[in-house]
Amino acid sequence: MAKPKRRYACSACGSVSFRWQGQCADCGEWNTLAEEAPATVFSLKHDLSSGGRGIDFEPLDAPSAPLQRRSTGLAEFDRALGGGLVPGSAILMGGDPGIGKSTLLLQAASKVARSGGEVIYISGEEAAGQVRLRADRLGLAGAPVRFAAATSVRDILTTLGGPEFLGRAPALLVIDSIQTMHSDQIEGAPGTVSQVRGCAFELIRFAKESGSALVLVGHVTKDGNIAGPRVLEHMVDVVMSFEGERSHQYRILRSLKNRFGPVDEIGVFAMASEGLEEVSNPSMLFLSGRDEPVAGSAVFPAMEGTRPVLVEIQALIVRLASGATPRRAVVGWDSGRLAMLLAVLEARCGLNFSTCEVYLNVAGGYRLADPAADLAVAAALISALGDKPLPAGSVWFGEVSLAGEIRPVAHAGLRQREAAKLGFTQAVGPADSSGKESQIRYRALDQLPNLVDQILGEG
Repeated sequence: MAKPKRRYACSACGSVSFRWQGQCADCGEWNTLAEEAPATVFSLKHDLSSGGRGIDFEPLDAPSAPLQRRSTGLAEFDRALGGGLVPGSAILMGGDPGIGKSTLLLQAASKVARSGGEVIYISGEEAAGQVRLRADRLGLAGAPVRFAAATSVRDILTTLGGPEFLGRAPALLVIDSIQTMHSDQIEGAPGTVSQVRGCAFELIRFAKESGSALVLVGHVTKDGNIAGPRVLEHMVDVVMSFEGERSHQYRILRSLKNRFGPVDEIGVFAMASEGLEEVSNPSMLFLSGRDEPVAGSAVFPAMEGTRPVLVEIQALIVRLASGATPRRAVVGWDSGRLAMLLAVLEARCGLNFSTCEVYLNVAGGYRLADPAADLAVAAALISALGDKPLPAGSVWFGEVSLAGEIRPVAHAGLRQREAAKLGFTQAVGPADSSGKESQIRYRALDQLPNLVDQILGEG
């Protein structure tokens, strides 16, 4: 029998090559080709002459029972999921090591179990004693969660399909983590492309057939992407990222893909001695510690999914002696967008930042990707350059174009309502985004030079 050819699969796009090379020929990524196990009975072509079982087709309007979501017992977790756990769904959760993924899932599993749902928690990274220590610390030792330390997918599925669970499927199945699982039908060590893909497929198929909600914990690379084949994110229904800085107490559970709810929805938690606590009003968390207005500080109402969150943007301008090379340092925002905004301020408004060091920070370790933050960042920069504090009780939002125009943004009314709820009295933004709010005064701007006149020309 001829020896099978070696195959190398790209972990980014899944393309296959029969020789190793440094760069993937399809997606262009470097150092992503890894040797894959030879073809097994699962990867051979189907023999159409053998008489398959066939499939049954149904019309789109066929009557069916509506799926009832199950609450995790954590309102912030439910919000990020779009309303709770959907039966038969597969959820992939990634995050940095030690960020609190296992803690969050253990808390959610305990609440689901105490509400009457069958919960199976499988750990491939920790021994039973280690998980018990965490449960004792969190006060969850008495929760009726069925726990096991295992790494064999065949053993796990054999047990769940055995007589002990006959006729009933677990409401929640947690696998911590998918990179530690292995199948004896696939060659390769745990964590390789073929093992991760094959094990995830078997577990997802079980969830779809049984109606169990499956949560797979995924490791992340140094770039923050979930380790393993990129196809893993396409196989699951929901992809979630658990984010946060270890030096800060807050954690954000962000939905990156969701077939059952809005994308970019977030749940906010605070790390405490007894585990993760829900933060129902994240704006108060990110604005805590603000006293009197200082130059270079602006409040921006960001949108995370359907939730407005108020954050503080801080800017610091340091003038240098002639000849020195100025620095540009950004934390929590895109450095390329800051460079663009500085160029617009110089070209359209006549402000000089070429001899100044510019430092920009989003307070609380928060990370912004909302383009509506342009106006708040510009206001903070102008305030810091002129050493003039912005008006107290004001929020700023709007997108800035290269021509210096201030363009409308989405959800202006929600941003203003959140600001009014927290005691802010004025919103500054694009001319077409007033939202007709009666609770807050709105000042409309159409050009960036008008913002300079408003900040440096007052008082």
